Amino acid sequence: MELRQLEYFLAACEELHFTKAAEKVGISQPNLSLSIKGLEEELGMPLFDRIGKRIEMTEAGLILKRHVRAMFQNLQNGLEEMDELKNKQGGSLSIGALPSELDFRLTPMFIRFFQKYPNIRLKIVSEVELTRLVLSTEIDIGISVTPLFNPRLVVRPLARDEYGIVVSKDHELANRESVSLFELQALPSVMYPRGFWGRDFLENWCQQHGFNLNVVVETSSNPSLFQFVKANLGITIVAISLLESIDNLNLRYIPINDHPPVRETSIIYRSDKYLSHAAQVFIHFVEEQLKGR
Repeated sequence: MELRQLEYFLAACEELHFTKAAEKVGISQPNLSLSIKGLEEELGMPLFDRIGKRIEMTEAGLILKRHVRAMFQNLQNGLEEMDELKNKQGGSLSIGALPSELDFRLTPMFIRFFQKYPNIRLKIVSEVELTRLVLSTEIDIGISVTPLFNPRLVVRPLARDEYGIVVSKDHELANRESVSLFELQALPSVMYPRGFWGRDFLENWCQQHGFNLNVVVETSSNPSLFQFVKANLGITIVAISLLESIDNLNLRYIPINDHPPVRETSIIYRSDKYLSHAAQVFIHFVEEQLKGR
């Protein structure tokens, strides 16, 4: 049994299609099929059921997949630890953040981190599905809305944010100290499109309280969203953590005084992935900057 055979096996597990798996690892389909057949002969049991052009994993295949993934992850952890021996003060990190957070609150924090640790190379990804990216190891760490429990994740809570509304300084509510949640149903609003976490969360929250939002404009761009609000074409609803970010846009943030939507944010990373020196430094820095705020 060779590492290369197991690499081909994992590709077949992920694609459930021998031709696509072969393309993924850069070999011909017959060679990949022969490699997996040799693995099955060595183990004495089939790893896949062949159903025409489709394949499905057998129980033996599922068991092997679980252990092979863990083995490759352990190997990667070891390589990362040894790499750190060469350059203890450096390293690289890939970080994921929600688009709205990255556009406003988090980018200044990333700048401060890089100024303090210039030898740590950063790759910053703007994405909604951060849990998926962490679990697939496409990113090392996510700063995300707290996900549902998953034994493969470490979740380190950061903060709880209440939502309020943002209006133009010329809006009829601009001088109010607070608003009721139920007032929102009558107000034209500018929101992210459906499918964005923030939009779906707020829609569900309002529906739980018996009404739907009156969305008149949808935009996936944060600067665009606030420009529509600034033009007094509608209100929008944002977490209080964005308050400092909109102060210079001539807008007003007004708290919701009853049943305000609340979200929790956390740092998330794989529980079985080696936590490098750079990752530990970053997590400590983020918790200092954001925890409880």
